[in-house]
Amino acid sequence: MTTALSKPELLAPAGSMEALCTAARFGADAVYIGGPALQLRAASAGFTREDICKAADILHRQNKKLYVTVNSFAHDGEIDQLAEYGRFLLQAGVDAAIVSDLGAIAELRAQVPELEIHVSTQANCLNARAAGVYASMGARRIVAAREMSIADIAQMHEKCPELEIEAFVHGAMCMAYSGRCLLSSFLVNRSGNRGECAQPCRWTYHLTEQKRPGEFFALEQQEQGFALLSSRDLCCISFLDKLEQAGVRSFKIEGRMKSPYYVATIVNAYRLALDGGAQLSALEREVDSVSHRPYCPGFYFGEMPPYPPDSGAYIRDCAFAAVVLEDAAGGMVRIQQRNRFRRGDVLEVLRPGQIGESFTVTEIRTALGLFAEQANHAAEELTINCPYPLQAGDMLRIRLSEE
Repeated sequence: MTTALSKPELLAPAGSMEALCTAARFGADAVYIGGPALQLRAASAGFTREDICKAADILHRQNKKLYVTVNSFAHDGEIDQLAEYGRFLLQAGVDAAIVSDLGAIAELRAQVPELEIHVSTQANCLNARAAGVYASMGARRIVAAREMSIADIAQMHEKCPELEIEAFVHGAMCMAYSGRCLLSSFLVNRSGNRGECAQPCRWTYHLTEQKRPGEFFALEQQEQGFALLSSRDLCCISFLDKLEQAGVRSFKIEGRMKSPYYVATIVNAYRLALDGGAQLSALEREVDSVSHRPYCPGFYFGEMPPYPPDSGAYIRDCAFAAVVLEDAAGGMVRIQQRNRFRRGDVLEVLRPGQIGESFTVTEIRTALGLFAEQANHAAEELTINCPYPLQAGDMLRIRLSEE
C-alpha cells in the first residue's frame, strides 16, 4: 500500500522547459510532460530525450516529481519499442509514466518493472473492478475518467485503497467520451487519439436539416455561428475539499499546450487554494484572468446540465503585459514587454504565493535610458517603476476592463 500524502499533490502541465520551470516555481508538486513517443499532444509540446533528463534534474533538485505521458493508443510496432523507451525514462529519473493502452502497460511492466505506472484518463477507468485489474498489473495510480462523479471516486477509493487516485481539476474538456473523438480524423485527417487533434469541436458551425422540415435546433441569431460541439472548461477551485475527502491524492491541471503565463496563473491560484492562502472570491478572480471557455464543474456532481450554446469564443479578464528579467528590491525593475501598456496604466503583479498586488505605471525607460510613454514593441526590454520586491520570472498583467 502506498503511503498517504499529507496534502494532495498539485500536478501541473508543461509543454516547454520554460513552462516546466514556471510550474515548479509557482507551486506545483509535480509536472507532467510529453516525450518523443506516444504522447497525446502536438510534437511541439513534446520534450526531447535530452530535455527529459534536464527536466528530471531540475525538478528533483526542488524535491518535485516528473511524470511523462506515454498515453496514445499503440500499434504493434510501437509496443516493440516500448522496452527501450521505458528503460530510458527510468534511467532519466522519470518518476512515473502515464499510460493508457493495455498492451503498453503490460509491456512496460514486463520489461521495465521498476518504472512506476499511472493509468491515463484516456483508459476511461470508471469502476473499482477495472481499477483493481490495473492494480494487479502493477499500476500505482489511476487517473480518474473525467465522467466520474465525486461519489464514484469515493467508491473506487474505498474498494481500492492501495491505489492513488488522480483527478483533473482545471482546464479544457472534450465533448467525446474520455476524449475518444474521430471528428478531427474525419475532417482533416488528424487523429486526436494519436496526439494530432485539430480541435474542430471548437470551430463554429451553422446547423441545417434537409430531410426533416419543421425540426430545427433553436439558436440565437449570430453571424459567426455557434461552436455546437465545444464543451466548457473545467474549474474545481471551489470544491477541492470534496475531491480530497473522496480520496483524490493528486489534483491535475490540464494544459500542456498552454503558455507559461497561463501555467503560472492557474498553478498559483490552486496552490493558494490548497494552502488556504486566499479567499475563494479572489481565487475565482484569478482563474478568470487567463483565456478560457466558460467554466463548469464537469461531471463531479453528476451529469452536466444543458448549458445554453455559445460562440465557443475564449474569454479573459487580463492580458499578459511583461515578464520580470532580474531581481529587484522595489523601485525600478527590468522587464520584457509581452503586450502593450502605457504610462498611467495599472499593472497587476503575478508572483508565487501572492495575489492582489497592483501599481500604476508612472515611468517607462528604454534600454538606452530614454523615457517612453508606452510599451508597444514586442519583446522589448524596458525598465519601469514598481513598489514591490520582484524576482526574475515574476509576471505583470493588465486588466482588460480597466485599460
